[in-house]
Amino acid sequence: MNPPAAAAFPWRGHRLELLAEKVLWDSQQGLLLLADLHLGKAESLQCQGIPLPSDGDADTLNALLAVAHRLQPRLVVVLGDLIHSRFGLTQELRQKLAALPALLGCPLRLIGGNHERGSWLEGLVQEPSQAMGPLWLSHAPEPTAGRLNVCGHRHPVALVGRGADRLRLPCFAYDPALEQLVLPAFGALTGGYPCPDGEALWLVADGAVVTWNPARETSTRRTRRVA
Repeated sequence: MNPPAAAAFPWRGHRLELLAEKVLWDSQQGLLLLADLHLGKAESLQCQGIPLPSDGDADTLNALLAVAHRLQPRLVVVLGDLIHSRFGLTQELRQKLAALPALLGCPLRLIGGNHERGSWLEGLVQEPSQAMGPLWLSHAPEPTAGRLNVCGHRHPVALVGRGADRLRLPCFAYDPALEQLVLPAFGALTGGYPCPDGEALWLVADGAVVTWNPARETSTRRTRRVA
């Protein structure tokens, strides 16, 4: 049996889904949430003399369009860092961003992130953190009493395996104490940071979402060493 391409994430009676496309789907509100695309990153690094090809955005944008066409959301919200920096805001990228709502088939809104600071995006206002239904949407983690804080910024990854077999896999990370759900970075050219202890993790790998228990893996390794 193939691993599922989504994981249910019910929160206080509200139905949410963690999707293998590295997005959160709120079918009750028709809301598609994603974070950290970092468009224009290759061009930004080129300004620093790092020779990267200028085609990194194609995979990211095509992936976004594919999931939007499949789900037909009422609204798409990017939780910050849509772009990497103002240095990567080429005329071509500006044109793509201007055309994005029409290609998505719905409005696009942006919660301003740290990488948008100092940039102006035509027709796309950098909005503050805000509530949508039972959710509190922000770029950086911003726990808010009585709501599920859905955010990005951290680029969460899980460390799986050990030694030469160790992998860094993007993941959804939920802190039950803070009622905070951190989304994996959506962009194709983004790195990631390991999650702290105590968070529930769902790995994203090979088109699947898999519940992960880091404590169980650690326990298994210790058992093997003792054996």
